[in-house]
Amino acid sequence: MSSLVVGSVALDSVQTPFGKVDDALGGSATYFAAAASMYERVSLVAVVGADFPQQHIDFLHSRNVDLGGLQRVEGKTFRWKGRYDYDLNRAQTLDTQLNVFASFHPRLPEHYRDAQYVFLANIDPELQSEVARQIKSPKLIALDTMNYWIDYKKDKLSEAMSLADIVLMNEAEAREYGNTFSLIRAARKILALGPRAVIVKKGEYGAALFADGADMVSQYFFAPAYPLEKIADPTGAGDTFAGGVIGYLAKHNDTSMEALKRAIIHGSVAASFTVEAFSVDRLKSLTLDDIAQRYRDMQRVTHFESMNGDLRT
Repeated sequence: MSSLVVGSVALDSVQTPFGKVDDALGGSATYFAAAASMYERVSLVAVVGADFPQQHIDFLHSRNVDLGGLQRVEGKTFRWKGRYDYDLNRAQTLDTQLNVFASFHPRLPEHYRDAQYVFLANIDPELQSEVARQIKSPKLIALDTMNYWIDYKKDKLSEAMSLADIVLMNEAEAREYGNTFSLIRAARKILALGPRAVIVKKGEYGAALFADGADMVSQYFFAPAYPLEKIADPTGAGDTFAGGVIGYLAKHNDTSMEALKRAIIHGSVAASFTVEAFSVDRLKSLTLDDIAQRYRDMQRVTHFESMNGDLRT
């Protein structure tokens, strides 16, 4: 089944210890769509300015992305400029120009409202709630956010999360939202709002799944990041991760806990390719065969045997 993403399409200027790019294709909806479209067709809702390069439109079209919800308006496209040092889990924002994104109001074509799998990327939680309420009968709604909305619109964010099935946050955001050092306690506070699961993104250390299950096996799942020797740019890894997760679930039309665990591995693997190059450059040539190979690698490196004998003696 196809999926729907509502978020940003942007032009990024990024510098890391391993290189730099200027005005490269970026944005949460872009990274999600580039990953999820490998699995099933993606419908995208976002806004760009008159200056947005046609080559980027052509790339999204080539990846089976429905751009009927992409608004092109007068003005400049959203731009972000950032820098990473050797701690690649933390970006330093140098400049943010919202431009046309400042007045973005999602407009969903009528057939988008039939979407079964929905990803509400990092936008104003009031807009996330508005979009969630327009979807007629979704099987799964996933929502991402950031510390800004926790700081300034926590009540509205809580309302948006109550409409979602899965909430994604990074580690610092989850602790801040829950006002606790414990990820377990933070996740329980979010689960109490109504979502089925919380996925905490831990950057180079992988991801953690928390759910309302009857036992430890159904409550928790921890996935490592794929081990890499070379990293160029971590920008967009979290949205690529979400694209792998939702794309896998949509392809198999399965929202069970076991499917979600497999989907998290797909997300982790997809993100491992994103960070190997700047912008979406590595995703342009990525295939499901590439994903499958690293999925098998993850199976091998995380496997361990049962205990042998009685450890008490």
